[in-house]
Amino acid sequence: MRFSNPGHSSSASFIPQTVASKLALGLVLPAALVASSAFAQVPPPGVNARSWVLVDATSNQVLASGNPDERVEPASLTKLMTAYLVFEALATKKITMDQTINPSEAVRRVKTDESRMFIEANKPVTVHDLVYGMIVQSGNDAAIALAELVGGSESQFVNLMNAEAQKLGMTHTHFSDVNGMPDAQHYTTAGDLAILSARLIRDYPDYYNIFSVKEFTYNKIKQPNRNRLLWIDPTVDGLKTGHTQAAGYCLIATAKRPLAGVPDASRRLVTVMMGEQKEHDRVQDSLKMLNYGYSAYDAVRLYKASQVIETPRVYKGSQDTVKLGVKSDQYITLPKGLGDKVKPQVEHADPLIAPITEGQQVGSVKFVADGKTLAQVPLVALQAVPQAGIVGRVWDSMMLMFNKKK
Repeated sequence: MRFSNPGHSSSASFIPQTVASKLALGLVLPAALVASSAFAQVPPPGVNARSWVLVDATSNQVLASGNPDERVEPASLTKLMTAYLVFEALATKKITMDQTINPSEAVRRVKTDESRMFIEANKPVTVHDLVYGMIVQSGNDAAIALAELVGGSESQFVNLMNAEAQKLGMTHTHFSDVNGMPDAQHYTTAGDLAILSARLIRDYPDYYNIFSVKEFTYNKIKQPNRNRLLWIDPTVDGLKTGHTQAAGYCLIATAKRPLAGVPDASRRLVTVMMGEQKEHDRVQDSLKMLNYGYSAYDAVRLYKASQVIETPRVYKGSQDTVKLGVKSDQYITLPKGLGDKVKPQVEHADPLIAPITEGQQVGSVKFVADGKTLAQVPLVALQAVPQAGIVGRVWDSMMLMFNKKK
């Protein structure tokens, strides 16, 4: 069984100084996936995939992986990038779900042995049906029609895909088409697909739920979603399957389960399995890796968005204090039972002098365990503090001079 040897699969070590800066960057810039600061007490299970990754998308940490940077063919997982750009076009109102288009002759080249939703050239179809046909039915014809709509042409859309891949940090990826047909210049890695998956879920929540739809009917032809985990585990709500002879059986699966002890929060894990030899293996390996992530690791919510962390003195302002906190919920994932080791350390400019704008960074919050920094996030003003009038400014200037002399 591949990756049963610890030399081929890995979890990151607990609190290594080498990843501290990466982890800090990952929390400051949530676009990036970062190596976990946690080493699970239980090693990851063996899987048959050629390469794989397990990600905690809530804390934005890679928990375990095997050959994550090995070049692989993405097959129909390519459609995740196609969907990402289509969702962007929908979100920016460039296109609409109720819009009707006439697919070009290009859809005729989709062969009978390929996945398709059975649209016809020059016959009207809505964007809604194309999106569902591409995601639920994995239709290559739908992907082509959407690419031509959004990009103007399929080749121009491919250029957009490659530009977006670089923007997202998918440095080992290059696309040559919109649906994943075999090509020497069409490649990616499990790690890059994990980045794309996490960003798609985070950036387009209004459209992400389409990946959980179990079946879709177009032109009186009903087709099921090929992600069998949607029927096996009720917490699984995506993401995408892929298969070609060269790529093997691939699956990106994601589950969302309640965060223990935090009633208003949940925790999302993502697994990427590439190059399985059997369809059954990609299902079982994904499920056991998801269960491993939930059982071997705990996610800890460090602070809620806009939670007041400190209320320090402000000088030369229209008020004497300012509320400080973080912009978004902050999580970290650690081996089960080790969450209480993490302690916050708040640092901010002193003295704080108005004017201060809402959202302005005035310091940082470090999360420390055993004397090592695991993560660092910006400390921001949760409210604006305008500058005081002339009398207030003069008075506080005197106070600052007095305090300096003490």
